[in-house]
Amino acid sequence: MFAPGTDDVLPDGKSVNICLANEVFTNICLSAIVAGHRQQKMQKFHSCIRIHLLTEQFKGFIAKNIMRLQRLGITHVLNAAEGKSFMHVNTNAEFYEGTGIRYHGIKANDTQEFNLSRYFEEAADFIEQALSQKDGQVFVHCREGYSRSPTLVIAYLMLRQNMDVKSALSTVRQKREIGPNDGFLRQLCQLNEQLVKEGKLKP
Repeated sequence: MFAPGTDDVLPDGKSVNICLANEVFTNICLSAIVAGHRQQKMQKFHSCIRIHLLTEQFKGFIAKNIMRLQRLGITHVLNAAEGKSFMHVNTNAEFYEGTGIRYHGIKANDTQEFNLSRYFEEAADFIEQALSQKDGQVFVHCREGYSRSPTLVIAYLMLRQNMDVKSALSTVRQKREIGPNDGFLRQLCQLNEQLVKEGKLKP
């Protein structure tokens, strides 16, 4: 069973857990530890991601299991697959009303043609809001935890932790099997090019 680690500390002393979920059988949590480290200009952060597997199987979607989320200490839920089809997870802000859990939904399709990049900033903002709270824990999920939600976490690492696309992808892939579709990968590469042009990443 997963318990938030006491060593998951941010530079300001706050802790956070970013969770990616396989919504069918297992819940996979990424505990994101963001620690400042010195480089030439002391401008970048190093992000380490540890994976905790919950091997317990659930009969329903973990995103819909309020009691389970509360026991895990989840304070924020980011649904990267909001919708009513079988390829989506049918939750919304009203579903979490009165639970103490903040919700943000993105109605994304897992197709190469879908422009997920238009949601990169708002997803990163939502995750960062959790980082600003004491003991904030973010449950980032989609239908399978394989393409949409990992893409948003990778974009967050690029936008807020100054990681290039190669480092962000490698960091997540070292810890769990993911497979952003080709369209999402292209969008992440385009984000990398944009950040380089803006001087936020080195070429």
